[in-house]
Order: sequence, then structure tokens, then C-alpha cells
Amino acid sequence: MKLDHVVYFTNTEPVNIAAEQQMSGRHAVVGGRHEKWGTHNALLYTKNAYIEWLSVEKMEIAQQVDHPLTKLLLHDIEQGDGWGTICLSVDGIEKFNEEIEIKGFHTSGVLDAGRRTADGQLRKWKMLFVDQPVSNELPYPFFIEWEEPEETRFTKLRVDGTLTSDNEQLEITECTFSVDDPLRATADWAILLSQKVGDANNIVLPNVVLKFVSHNGENDRLTDVVIGQTD
Repeated sequence: MKLDHVVYFTNTEPVNIAAEQQMSGRHAVVGGRHEKWGTHNALLYTKNAYIEWLSVEKMEIAQQVDHPLTKLLLHDIEQGDGWGTICLSVDGIEKFNEEIEIKGFHTSGVLDAGRRTADGQLRKWKMLFVDQPVSNELPYPFFIEWEEPEETRFTKLRVDGTLTSDNEQLEITECTFSVDDPLRATADWAILLSQKVGDANNIVLPNVVLKFVSHNGENDRLTDVVIGQTD
């Protein structure tokens, strides 16, 4: 299990996000369209994971679809742009679903998903969500298993120019969640992810540290993503 990507909810169009990132010296691209969900995105890949800027493309579809991430987007975007949640990649997502259900977590079941890229290609994956009412409480991470092996997928991203050599000098090292009760949140996620709790209310995954800190009356949400240079 490791970090696959972090999600930033925005009202800005993907093409404008990509342009803004290019102006700041980082290579981002228009990702594509989630036709069944009414959303679209921009992407910035790093060596170990990527950032997804997710926005509504067709509100009439987004408001009707029964999809957990879309519902969270619609809830959060009313309060403005900001970090939404994270996605973790797992091997054998059906088995992982069974394991967390045994722990007492109710889930969406494994969902088939895909998006149409800017050049018309269809990329597919499987997703899994923990059942949870959309609210100001911290959303659990969601989970993904890609149709293609990681090396095959990253090779294609290099070939089509999505993942550049400069991007591969970057990596996401830490995700910080501001919550009402860091100790409780860390313990809860540790049970879900079958991970140990660190000394400072954190969980260390192979490619990122998940850190839980206290806030003062704000929503429980992902609030900071640290991007560093690789050695």
C-alpha cells in the first residue's frame, strides 16, 4: 500500500490549472474527463505520486451521480477551493475490500472506473470507498488498483510527455490532516490501513508520511501536501 495521488477540489478549469502550474515552473497537464461523473481534471505527476485538481465539468451529471468522490467535491467546493482527500494504491483490491469489511468498515464495493484522456484514450482502474456520510468530518482515503502495472503506466506517461524528467525530480513526502482529535484519527486510520502509529500521530507508508495535527474549530480535512526534491 502506498500513496497514489492527492486530490485538490477547485472551480478552475483544468486547462487554466495546467497553465498556472506551467507559469510557476511545474509541468502539469489536462488529464481528461470522467464522463459518467460529470467531472474533469488536471494532473501533475511526481516521481512517487501525483496531484489531481478535480472540478465539475457538467453539473447536471455530477448532481445526479451516486459517486462518493463527486459527492465530496460538491460538498467541499461550496466553501471554496482546497485539498479534499487522498488515494492509496493497493494490490488485490477485492481481497483488500474483504479484509476491511471483516474489520467492520462498510464499503462501496469495488467499482470499475475510467477517464477519457485529452487525446481520446481510455484509461481504466478499479476503486474502493469506505461508506461514510459526506460532512465536515475527515473523509477516509479511497483506494485504487490500476488496470496496468505501474512501470507500464509510467512508461506511457513519459512517452506522452505527462511525466517529464523535471517532474521525476519531485516527490510528495508528507500529507497533513487537520482534525479535532489527532490521536483518535490516527488510530482509526491505522486500523483501516493495518499500519502502526508513529510517535507523533503519524502513519508512515512506503512513499509518504501521513500526519495528523489539531485544528481550532475548522473542518477535518487534508490541509497541506509537502513536495520535495529527490536526492
